[in-house]
Amino acid sequence: MASAKSPGNAPPAASRPRGRSPGRPAADGADLRERLLDAAVACFARQGIAGSSLRDIATAAGATPALLHYYFGNRDALLDAVIEERLMPVTQHLRAPLLDAGDDPRALIRSFVRAVLAIAMAHPWLPQLWVREVLHEGGGLRRLMQERIGPAVARALAERFAQAQAQGRLNPRIDPRLLVPSLIGQTMFMAASAPIWRGLFDAGDIDAEAIGDHVLTLLEHGLELRDA
Repeated sequence: MASAKSPGNAPPAASRPRGRSPGRPAADGADLRERLLDAAVACFARQGIAGSSLRDIATAAGATPALLHYYFGNRDALLDAVIEERLMPVTQHLRAPLLDAGDDPRALIRSFVRAVLAIAMAHPWLPQLWVREVLHEGGGLRRLMQERIGPAVARALAERFAQAQAQGRLNPRIDPRLLVPSLIGQTMFMAASAPIWRGLFDAGDIDAEAIGDHVLTLLEHGLELRDA
C-alpha cells in the first residue's frame, strides 16, 4: 500500500491549484488600474503633477507603490496613461461642436459653451488641472495644450470664426483669435473658480445650465449699458 506521502496519492498536475506568479496582481487588477488612474488625476489636480508622489497616488487608490509600479513602471509612464486615457478622451468631446454647428457662428458658440461647461462640471478635476498645469509657467501640461489640444480645438475654432467674420456674420471689431480664449475664460475659468463665487455670493443653486445661460446672454447681448 502506498504511504500518505507517496507520489501515488498526489493529485494530477493539471488539477493542482495554481498560485499567482510573483508580482502578479489580484483578480480585480483591471479595476485597480482604473482606480490608480482616477487617483492620479485627482492628485495632480489637487497637488500638482510635481507635487504628487507615487506613494500619494497609490494610497489614494487604496493600493501600494509596488502595485502602481507594476501597472505603470514609473511616473512618466503614469502621466502618459493619464493623458491618453483621461485627458484626451475628455477633450475630444470639445471637437463635437465644430462638427455639428456647420457654418453658423451662433450655433458654434452655443455648442462650445455648453460642451465645455458640461465636461468641466462632470469632471471637477479638469478645471483645477487646467489652472495648475496649463496656465502656470512650467506647467506639466502646457506643452500638451500647445502641441495637441490647441491645434485640434482652439485653432480650428479661430479659423471658423474668421470665416464667419469674412462672411459678415461676426462683429468685425472682434479679433477671432481672441474670441477663443474669451470663450475659455467664460467657461473653464467659471468652473475652476466656482467654489469661490458660489460661497461668496451664496450661489450654490447655480448649475452648469444656469452658467451657460448667463455666458451666452453676455456674449450674444452684452451688458446693455446705458448712460445715467
